[in-house]
Amino acid sequence: MQFALDKVLILGAGKIGATLADMLVELYGTQVTLADMHPPSTHGDPQLHPLQLDVQDDAALASVLNQHPLVINALPFFCAARVATAAAQRGVHYFDLTEDVAATRTIRALAPRARAVLMPQCGLAPGLIGMLGGHLAGQFDELYDLQLRVGALTLHALNALRYHFTWSVDGVINEYCNPCDAIVGGQLANLQPLEGLENLSLDGQVFEAFNTSGGLGTLCETLAGRVRNLNYKTIRHPGHRDAMHLLLHGLRLIERRDLLRQVLDGAVPHSRDDMVVIAATATGMRGGRLEQLTHSTRLYGAPLRGQQRTAIELTTAAGALAAVELCAQGLLPQQGFVRQEQCTLSALRNTRVGRYVEALLPASAPPGNTVA
Repeated sequence: MQFALDKVLILGAGKIGATLADMLVELYGTQVTLADMHPPSTHGDPQLHPLQLDVQDDAALASVLNQHPLVINALPFFCAARVATAAAQRGVHYFDLTEDVAATRTIRALAPRARAVLMPQCGLAPGLIGMLGGHLAGQFDELYDLQLRVGALTLHALNALRYHFTWSVDGVINEYCNPCDAIVGGQLANLQPLEGLENLSLDGQVFEAFNTSGGLGTLCETLAGRVRNLNYKTIRHPGHRDAMHLLLHGLRLIERRDLLRQVLDGAVPHSRDDMVVIAATATGMRGGRLEQLTHSTRLYGAPLRGQQRTAIELTTAAGALAAVELCAQGLLPQQGFVRQEQCTLSALRNTRVGRYVEALLPASAPPGNTVA
């Protein structure tokens, strides 16, 4: 069931939701309903229709879904299962940005009866990094190791945590506290968050990276039996991991996540001076010899509809809208559960949002090769 992008519902009018709305209007000419619990400000834009909505109100959520063929959920991860269930019941195409593993499992369980697309995990990580990982995996006759690293970082982290928030506080806590999917020695595994600390140098700058939850999306399942070792780690400025380990384990705030949120939200500044750092490495056999492919890049913010948008806003929104556009073009399955790594990098390059993630795309990559 193909669909047009002339009318779209976005749930959540925060940083990412507002960026999604602006991209849809700017690049696709879409009429966007932007809904949030607090009345969103659209500055009188005739193509943006603000709506005050509490998604916990079943009747109100059902009513607005019935008026739209497609919804993009930019709410916190704990709203994903509720919204996806309501969308699936009404045959509304559903996309979200969640990194939450449990929510994705719930959404996937809806797929056998779904009349429309259910595509969670369509942001940066999970999302675009899965597309890059799938592409690199497809370049090898036999894949040994695939290591994926992503960081959304402030440019100037001078505080004790060596970190400023550039996106959701709830999302950061979720990925720092939950088990991390991986493949180790050819077997599916759960690794502990904040472990696996490593140092890496990119363009002369030193970073650290460590295990976090959700970044691989469904890639472990996709590559099961085809790779010996697969893992995902979050990139941060050096010293951040140890400080967070003290809070989570030394002070046992991992057992009191509401208090942890209050502490972080009250003490750690938010920043719009950011960059997205990506490093991906694949090793295996190609043409009868052992080879390694590495791709690393940095992405920065840029103006969108007269407003400066951050790197994390642009890349996350672009990941979601690339998936939406490819579905609308019939290049992805038209119903049921869809994985982000089913998108090819060549297809991403040809989308209208491809300009925002152009540096992510290996220039020398043969077109069309990806994992299925």
